Amino acid sequence: MKKIAMRSVRAALQLIPKKLKNKLKQNERLTSLYVRSVRKSGLFFDAPTPKQTQALYNNWLEVNKSAFSKSVGKIDGWQAVIFGTDSQGQTEEKLKALGVKTCFVTGDKNKSTLEEHISRLNDQLPTLLIIGGDSLEKSAISHLCEALKESDLVYCDTDELDNNGAKSAPRFLPDWNPELQYSTAYINTGVMIKTALLKSLHITNQTTIAEIVTELSHTIKSLSINHLPLPLVHQPAVEKDISNTLERVKQVIEKHTQAKVETDEQFSVNRLCWPNSNPLVSLIIPTKNGKALVKACIESILEKTTYQNYEILLIDNGSDEQESIEYFSYLDTLEKVRVIRYPAPFNYSAINNFGVEHAKGSILGLVNNDIEVISPDWLNYMVGHVERKDVGCVGAKLLYSDTRIQHAGVVLGYGGGAGHAHKNFPRFHTGYLKRIAATNNYSAVTAACLLVKRTHFDAVNGLNEEDLSVAFNDVDFCLKVKGLGVNNVYCAEAELFHHESVSRGLDISPEKAARFKRELAYLQTTWSDFIENDPAYNSNLTLKRENFSIKSTLELKY
Repeated sequence: MKKIAMRSVRAALQLIPKKLKNKLKQNERLTSLYVRSVRKSGLFFDAPTPKQTQALYNNWLEVNKSAFSKSVGKIDGWQAVIFGTDSQGQTEEKLKALGVKTCFVTGDKNKSTLEEHISRLNDQLPTLLIIGGDSLEKSAISHLCEALKESDLVYCDTDELDNNGAKSAPRFLPDWNPELQYSTAYINTGVMIKTALLKSLHITNQTTIAEIVTELSHTIKSLSINHLPLPLVHQPAVEKDISNTLERVKQVIEKHTQAKVETDEQFSVNRLCWPNSNPLVSLIIPTKNGKALVKACIESILEKTTYQNYEILLIDNGSDEQESIEYFSYLDTLEKVRVIRYPAPFNYSAINNFGVEHAKGSILGLVNNDIEVISPDWLNYMVGHVERKDVGCVGAKLLYSDTRIQHAGVVLGYGGGAGHAHKNFPRFHTGYLKRIAATNNYSAVTAACLLVKRTHFDAVNGLNEEDLSVAFNDVDFCLKVKGLGVNNVYCAEAELFHHESVSRGLDISPEKAARFKRELAYLQTTWSDFIENDPAYNSNLTLKRENFSIKSTLELKY
């Protein structure tokens, strides 16, 4: 009933004139009531149903006809390895129709071993890696070979093909996303690779494509991986068991790293816990008053966190409520807590920069005062990630008080600026491409709970106090850190509550709206390339909502 009522309210709002709607938005109580009601109703901004997705994909296919038919360039020749079984010979037959020079199936035990097959491949020609049963779009080879010219291997998006030739269930993938590969083996078919690289590996009849990609990413640090945001590979519309693929990827990770890998059978993802050197972590928590929030936050950290080498810096930004002042004085007597006064006007960036100046740790944690620990090993996982040489900022899986997703990574471009991926989805929803359940890379993560090396923080001069005092400072910071040549990580295993904006209220007063507008303009100007095309997202997905839906007709026109 709640969902039906809220859908009716939302439908009615569409009939209200724009001027009146904008005026209503300025009423803080009314806006707060609406937001709370949407969350309680279980209406999480309309995650697309299979029927809606199919309609959007049919439209997408119609609009993008030319992209498939277009011939990119001349092909001098290519080879193919079909992984698994191709019992009906359909994949091999279709590849021969497309002009493959050499083709063999790894699962055919009547022929020579896979290594023998690969040794006979021509180094001068590229090799396609594809799963038995899959097929290619007619223009796929042309697109893949052209993209391979500037890289070592290239992969593309996929969809499903039924017996009647109807396309469905597109998988619009991000650009190279190492954490997603380790967690989900998302690249596992439709890979065009330079043959010399393939020959450099020890390959058996049990080897998978995902394993090859993962192996190369660990052994060749300068590996260039390209991604084509076109569904050029069609897979059969059957349920796929990826347990063996995840196991093979797990074995590669354990061979090359010290990470402990466990396969979560419930969500079919690998969970990686990286080792750490037990560094001191400085958790910086700004606040003004908010005794109840701060108490829940700090007590949950002290009582639940299994990682013990940390300090808490509570930055008091001018508290004037006696009960808060008294409680903060008590906190200041605790061994792990220091309370530091910051009497200047509220500026989120400046407060955190100030906190860092007083921090002793080599790892810095930016934590909001309305955070509350859920998973005791949250800091173990996050510290393990942040100490890795190729990792910059590490963010957590944050839940609203009612357990819906508040943060599971930040996507650039949402609403013309940036937004939280899968916002308001249920806690245990796997997400698009399992990106709620699986640790993966995003261009940015929220600073409501963020870890970063002090060296990285200093290298980018901390948070931007001048231009981004409240909004988007974390996004700007993450992108600057990413610019150092490292990846930012959303850590799905670190689960905490984020009772968002309880302490500050909503940003809808005229003054706050004007400031938000200025900060949004700064983000749009400074990071226009990421807003136009976030590499951790996909250009075929909507920027109107945070639900990973395919772009609508209106969006595809622009």
